[in-house]
Amino acid sequence: MPFVRISLRKGRTPDQLRAIADGVHNALVETYGVPPDDRFQVIDQYEKELFFYDPGFMGVERTDDVVFIHILASRWRDTATRQALYRAIADQLTASPGMRREDIQVFISNNDKHDWSFGNGVASYVPEADA
Repeated sequence: MPFVRISLRKGRTPDQLRAIADGVHNALVETYGVPPDDRFQVIDQYEKELFFYDPGFMGVERTDDVVFIHILASRWRDTATRQALYRAIADQLTASPGMRREDIQVFISNNDKHDWSFGNGVASYVPEADA
């Protein structure tokens, strides 16, 4: 179960926001082995004066349309799978809502099975005998 936090500047339409969220989810399903119904996302929108980024870090020319996509997921995926995810997210978001590839930043944070509770106060991926 990845948890996705999408951060961007205010000003996009509801349709654009939905296209970004859908594109990230579709890429996770296509490349990361995420079930279609395993969707947990939030979108944080910021005023210009609260959103900072370097427009040229690592030789990538970013605009004010830059989006930060932070994915929290279990650590069992390899580098090739992660790279496929980065490409798929960029492909999805350039197709709809028409973003520039340079404005799409993805960060993955990893954790372990015992770090997830989907409710009921239990570690959902850990058998009770191991908890």
